[in-house]
Amino acid sequence: MPDNNQNARHEMWTAIVLLWLAGNALRLTILAVPPVIAMIRDEFALSATEVGLLSSIPPALFAIAALAGSLLVARLGVRAALIGGLMLVAAGSALRGLSTSYALLFATTILMSAGAAIMQPIMPTTVRQWLPRRIGLGTAVYTNGLLVGEVFPVLLTIPLVLPMFSGSWRMSLVFWSLPVAIIAVVVYFFAPRPEGEGEHGIRADAPRKWLPDWHVGLVWRLGGLFCCINAIYFIANAFIPIYLTSAGRADLISEALLALNFGQLPASLLLLATAGRLERRAWPYIASGVLSLFSLAGLVLMVGPATILCAALLGFSDAAALILGLTLPPLLCRAEDVARTSAGTFTLSYGGAVAIAIISGAAWDLSGIPALAFVPLAVCAIGLTAIPVVLRLKKELV
Repeated sequence: MPDNNQNARHEMWTAIVLLWLAGNALRLTILAVPPVIAMIRDEFALSATEVGLLSSIPPALFAIAALAGSLLVARLGVRAALIGGLMLVAAGSALRGLSTSYALLFATTILMSAGAAIMQPIMPTTVRQWLPRRIGLGTAVYTNGLLVGEVFPVLLTIPLVLPMFSGSWRMSLVFWSLPVAIIAVVVYFFAPRPEGEGEHGIRADAPRKWLPDWHVGLVWRLGGLFCCINAIYFIANAFIPIYLTSAGRADLISEALLALNFGQLPASLLLLATAGRLERRAWPYIASGVLSLFSLAGLVLMVGPATILCAALLGFSDAAALILGLTLPPLLCRAEDVARTSAGTFTLSYGGAVAIAIISGAAWDLSGIPALAFVPLAVCAIGLTAIPVVLRLKKELV
């Protein structure tokens, strides 16, 4: 009996470590771009719309390829699908280092983003399989890894990685692909194999449904919630650097991006301890929307020392909503529906985020007023306060 308990604890901690590492891999290569986006823009003479389009590739692929992640889980199982996504991310990011034109950078970014997109619906399913009795903890752990993976490139690229490679933004992108490849190998050798599952994590009685049920209102409501969360984060990362440059404060870019991403960590650490008590509560999302709205206003209207504080608050509020939101598919769905419901949610949410990113860039280009790029984000912050009210009325939140 003690051996069984010891084995269970060992499997739990192995699952926690691997979830954290896989969470890192979801963002490491994506967030390697914002610190060097000004260099890319200058080399390829990109407009604000083209910058918005480039930054919209990851969420676009998250929307398009999320269904592929659900399919892979159904056909191959969690372990094989997760490893495949990790290897695709690593390969795509490394190939971006060969980019000699905007078109090639665009194409290789699509490849990298497809891998990350495949992993999106796999992660909630992995939590459900590896830690079925600790869904809140498992979600908080991999999301903490995701947030840490966002901080590393922003923190280290400009002061350490770029000087290491004589200022080459291409080699910096290659550099950030290496940890992802290593994580894939670690998952291959150490991924838990829950009882009743085959070599790749496929249960003998596992259902083979992988397409989302678009008639289920929950898919659309969660899609709208995540659209607001994702749009705020991805577009802020893309436009803060060029907005600060247009305001004559390029010196604030590194600190602002670091604050935006590092500000997410306190939210993650807080939710590691409290996620179980906040599950299915509506008020944290509403509070996040209000704080996001005020932070966006500060970023636009108070360029200067306040920029850092506002960026940090935006990161904190958006991360809190993200972490709690990611617990909803495993909590509200049957085990066999988690992957396909997550895939439908991500398809809708990231598809909307892409459209909002392009609208933001077009608003800047057509008006010539940089601040207008942030207006769509303000609308998303308002949506983040409204959608939880609907979820509560539907008895999905309390």
